[in-house]
Amino acid sequence: MPIKTYHHGDLRTALLDAGLKILSADPVEQISLREIARRVGVSAPAVYHHFPDKASLLAALARVGLTQLEEAAAAASDAAGGGQQGFFATGRAYVEFAVANPALFRLVMTLDPSLSQQSKGSADLMVNAARFAPEGADVQTYSLQCWSLVHGLAMLFLDGQVPFDRNLVASIVNVQSLLGVREAVPPT
Repeated sequence: MPIKTYHHGDLRTALLDAGLKILSADPVEQISLREIARRVGVSAPAVYHHFPDKASLLAALARVGLTQLEEAAAAASDAAGGGQQGFFATGRAYVEFAVANPALFRLVMTLDPSLSQQSKGSADLMVNAARFAPEGADVQTYSLQCWSLVHGLAMLFLDGQVPFDRNLVASIVNVQSLLGVREAVPPT
């Protein structure tokens, strides 16, 4: 029995919503066009009108996930008041999004790199990296360092290497660690 019967409207959106619901509980391997059709309450051929194959469905779901990640980062930046604190808040939002949406996050990371490089989030990272990079730093290198830090931390949590802790995220993704500022080490 379908979870929700589709009647009229935007079938493509209903199919994507069903895919996102599956990804909220299961790994990407659990997605099938037939299962999505069943959940929406349409025939399998109806799905093929919007997504000719599983790869096209997964690509569309990844683009939705990338948009959600960008929106979470923008909201975090706004909530922190923008500027440098907003920049660091986007890093925390990246990690928290990954932990809250592990299957979707992993799918987003399989996107064609040219799509993610053209995304608003990538453009924002470069702009902010240029604004907040340490003096004399190469902006491209600095933006890659920032992304590596938050992405690596997210993967450590997702792979169970480190238990998730918001306070830990906040202490790692902070001004000192990203700016390369060394705190004074007390003498021993």
